[in-house]
Amino acid sequence: MLPDTFHPPVPGPAQLIQAQSDTQAVLTWLAEHADKPATLAGYRKEAERLLLWLNQRRQTLAQMKREDVQDYRRFLASPHPAEQWIGPARPRSHPQWKPFTRPLSPQSVNHSLTVLGAMFSYLNDAGYLNGNPFKLLRRRGGKNQRQEVERFLDAACWQHLQDTLDALPRNTDKETRHAERARWLFTLLYLTGARRAEAAAARASDLAKRHGNWWWNVLGKGDVAARIPLSDELMTALARYRRSLGLPAEPTSGDDTPLVCRIGAKGRREPLSDKAIYLICKEIFAQALRSAPSEELKNQLRRTSTHWLRHTAASHQLEAGVPLLLVSQNLRHASIQTTRRYLHSEEDARHQASQLHKLRRRDK
Repeated sequence: MLPDTFHPPVPGPAQLIQAQSDTQAVLTWLAEHADKPATLAGYRKEAERLLLWLNQRRQTLAQMKREDVQDYRRFLASPHPAEQWIGPARPRSHPQWKPFTRPLSPQSVNHSLTVLGAMFSYLNDAGYLNGNPFKLLRRRGGKNQRQEVERFLDAACWQHLQDTLDALPRNTDKETRHAERARWLFTLLYLTGARRAEAAAARASDLAKRHGNWWWNVLGKGDVAARIPLSDELMTALARYRRSLGLPAEPTSGDDTPLVCRIGAKGRREPLSDKAIYLICKEIFAQALRSAPSEELKNQLRRTSTHWLRHTAASHQLEAGVPLLLVSQNLRHASIQTTRRYLHSEEDARHQASQLHKLRRRDK
């Protein structure tokens, strides 16, 4: 449950919502996103963190000033005291749940502040608040922004991850089902570049065959509908996974089986949650880290997250010679410039060309 702040504000005469406290006001805002489960979960997380922080400071939303936003920005980058705020990923109902698993990166801090700014704007429009200190933030970025740290796995690291998946134990029926699911999950995310929320929501009925080719009809970020091409290699992997579930290799009309299923009683095929996919990938990354043969691979795996598989898909498609425009369409980027960030071959060529420039010239 979201925490109530210390002193709930008094509703004004023009208030358009019935909220009598910050918690009720935030829940009203969250209810506007109930039709988008992934968005709702993300927004709830950001709002709850802020309310917990304000509760500790004995402040309300209405009492937040510009200086408080600056304090909160610093807090997100370094939550303190760490033992109170940071802990392993656990379900929200777990008695040892913590709001953070690690300090937020600069990109995640900016995302958090953007979400909270939108929440304040809504509550201002609703007449619950009078002012939005997040609007005063100077947006960081532009021409002087530092180059974002690359978040993709190189070929050697990706091969090591595949070796890790191949080495998963299969001594029991449950271990075998876990191994088959993990192998299929990584294949799906890597070959399609899909987001984990999209994989969690996908059903076999979302797959369709057109002119002999398989496509995945997906509702992506911003509720934008798109079709992702499914290669023959991916369909072979899907057939293997479906056979492990006792299903026909190829989806049929009306088949509502999740693309990735929970491991439960036989005959029950329930979808994995977004969080469950995150935890499975996190465990595989941890196993790969423990067996990594070099420090270079370990450095990559220490920072890896599920979303890195999407970035890796883009990088490796471009390295394989898939045209930039097609990769941009496959990953549904709003701008082709977003995809161009993963075109590392251009940087490699630029670096190689720099070798022609010598300190001591040798005239012919």
